[in-house]
Amino acid sequence: MRMPGLRRSHELGFGTHAVCRGPGALRAGVLAAAVALGSLGVACGRPAPAVPGSSPASAGAPASEPRTGNPFAGIRIYRAPYSNAENAQQRLAKTNPADALLIGKIAAQPQASWYGGWSGDVRTVVTNYVNAAERAGELALLVAYNVPNRDCGQYSAGGASDDSSYAEWIKGVAEGIGQRRAVVVLEPDALGLLTQCLSPEDQEKRLELIRQAVVLLEAQPGVAVYIDAGHSGWVPAAEMAQRLRRAGIAEARGFALNTSNYRADAELVSYGKELIAALGQDSHFVVDSSRNGNGPAPAGDPEDWCNPEGRALGRAPTTDTGEPALDAFLWLKRPGESDGACKGGPPAGQWFEARALEMARNAKW
Repeated sequence: MRMPGLRRSHELGFGTHAVCRGPGALRAGVLAAAVALGSLGVACGRPAPAVPGSSPASAGAPASEPRTGNPFAGIRIYRAPYSNAENAQQRLAKTNPADALLIGKIAAQPQASWYGGWSGDVRTVVTNYVNAAERAGELALLVAYNVPNRDCGQYSAGGASDDSSYAEWIKGVAEGIGQRRAVVVLEPDALGLLTQCLSPEDQEKRLELIRQAVVLLEAQPGVAVYIDAGHSGWVPAAEMAQRLRRAGIAEARGFALNTSNYRADAELVSYGKELIAALGQDSHFVVDSSRNGNGPAPAGDPEDWCNPEGRALGRAPTTDTGEPALDAFLWLKRPGESDGACKGGPPAGQWFEARALEMARNAKW
């Protein structure tokens, strides 16, 4: 079931970009009594631009050092190489330098790495990605997107085949991170769409799966988890607060807003504060600002969340938020990667250059 004006779609198939390529790159848990920690793969990476508003990692402090408080403070977010935007920028530099400069606005920003069933051996690919971030002295930012019946069968349909498969999969994510530092945004859409396509029994199962995932991931000494909580135009704060409680928010660092959507910063900050008040507990949040520079598309389009025209890049990633509870503005959804096969766009996650260029042109920076 599609929710006009509320939905959003996500990357599919781009969690493996952090596997090394090319000459220069290459608490106790309900899910498991213990997590076997290890390090696989080859570390890779390169210097990345500083996240605006944040300071670089302290000299001599390893990225694996456990931290308390804002997990983004004092460390850059890792910008992985070989993104769709970077590849497009390099290609356009040979034929259309002006467009290459526009795409460069996207390519230069650190963005999250998404993982799901398309990722293959998730333990290995996550290890490779976190190794690369650690080698660069930077922070790994991951999105876990594999809950069963993901996206209610819409453009980003899929997910683990059953609850036990998901439990094993999320264990692989935790093992891949090991004792290194990382931030995980957990299951976009899962709470927002909770009542749209699941029976009451399956709703309870999903909430328990997410709660178990939070417990397992937060048991890793360097991991901070933000549970996706939709956005300001979707589920009322009082209802979303109930879902967050049942999904383990008490064990997480906080929640994430606007993942892959276009709502404006001001209304998201207001909604985030309203959510914290409804929760009745200390919590924090992050906002996906990657594509909200012009706010949402005008009302009237039943799929205004899917590749809308006239949008713009939002503010660049930063910890300079002016709000104590707002840990960071992040780029979770990668600008230029399609929301789905709509409005002339390719399948979800594939590069949609026309939209990338439009958002870059419309950016107010």
